[in-house]
Amino acid sequence: MTADAFAGVPGAVVDERGLAHLGNPVREQRDLAAGSAVAPLADRTVLTVAGEDRLSWLDSITSQALAALAPGVGTELLVLDPQGHVEHAASVVDDAERTWLIVDRDRAGALLTWLTRMRFRLRVDPQDASEGFAVVAGTNAAVDALGAEVVWRDPWPNVGIGGWGYAAVDPHPGADLDWAEAVVPRTVLDDLAAAAVRGETRLAGYLAADALRVAAWRPRAASEADGRTLPHEVDWLRTAVHLDKGCYRGQETVAKVHNLGHPPRRLVSLQLDGSDAELPAPGAAVRLDGADVGAVTSVARHHEEGPIALAIVKRSVPVDAALTVEVPDGEIAAAQEVVVPPDAGRAASVPRLPRLSQRR
Repeated sequence: MTADAFAGVPGAVVDERGLAHLGNPVREQRDLAAGSAVAPLADRTVLTVAGEDRLSWLDSITSQALAALAPGVGTELLVLDPQGHVEHAASVVDDAERTWLIVDRDRAGALLTWLTRMRFRLRVDPQDASEGFAVVAGTNAAVDALGAEVVWRDPWPNVGIGGWGYAAVDPHPGADLDWAEAVVPRTVLDDLAAAAVRGETRLAGYLAADALRVAAWRPRAASEADGRTLPHEVDWLRTAVHLDKGCYRGQETVAKVHNLGHPPRRLVSLQLDGSDAELPAPGAAVRLDGADVGAVTSVARHHEEGPIALAIVKRSVPVDAALTVEVPDGEIAAAQEVVVPPDAGRAASVPRLPRLSQRR
């Protein structure tokens, strides 16, 4: 069963990422947030790790403390290069027999290859489980009804044990995010498609899921990790890094930037000029006084906030600077909200600020 099967659902638009929408992405966002719809995410896939040493092994080679992870508890990990840049990210949940990793489909093969090379003589068995399982997302209550093998419950934006939050807004825009991703047998996709055709189930596309994620300032490897991204730059110390655990690849950079310095770039949320019907594409230049100072990483049209984006800009960009974003026909205005402040780090003292959208 592939995402193409959803092409038979009335209004469905399917592309290389999967089910994009069913004719009304704005309504789908509302349904998804309210728990009356679920989103099949064909661009997310599943790896598993079996074996007695699986948790201590993953603990030793990734950014997260996993050795004592309790069954059913959702967390996430990063795989970093020796310079501390994000190579892979995975949502993690253990069922007491296997550890399930939900990852971006386009990066799954490279992650599995790396995990396989890192086994050494340990009792671990990483496998690609995508042939038998798929990922369906929504509110916790909505996905609990799917008969999932396991459910990953997103910890964002709570600061985990050993983590550190840089965003200094109150409330955090992700505070009300109710999000879970269910690992289901692929036959469940057939059931969902058939029920949607009969009008018994509401579905949402990945555009709706993206919009809720972008509004919550939630980083994702496929979007915010560009090969140079440090976890600090996108506030990923919050949920994906344990600052007090043992050694792992890239840890020295993570500790040095957090304890002694500031990340060279920072994530911002952009409120885009809504008068232009055309949104910028991921990778579009962010400019200050005509000079490129960053790039858009994710973009969406939100059901409440309108056109919004996430972007990574230079740390030197003033927090009150009037920015523009490149679009095919020119530029549009972009009001920035600070996600990661320029002085982010353990030593920084950042006041808690109201959100820009609330000030408006």
